Amino acid sequence: MAALNACITVGYVAGAALQGIALEKVEIETSGALDLRGFLGIDPAIRPGYDAIRYVARLKGAGTPAQFEAIHETVMRTSPNYFNIARPVTIDALLVVE
Repeated sequence: MAALNACITVGYVAGAALQGIALEKVEIETSGALDLRGFLGIDPAIRPGYDAIRYVARLKGAGTPAQFEAIHETVMRTSPNYFNIARPVTIDALLVVE
């Protein structure tokens, strides 16, 4: 979740800068429930990941609510980490033992 927070924070800051909006505050609060029985392999019926991730972006600055909403929509549409978490992606894993 730290990578998601960092990625979308950059998106909000860059989006504001592109519109000439000075920001006073950017705060991202992310949450999700993780059932450790899945992560630890205790119960194979339980997923090892999150069922849902929620985030709240708190912005304060010289922009209008409409400008901030447009930036928010852009972040959700263009953030690489948001994209990778929200949609299935292929991961190729390689183990190298030396």
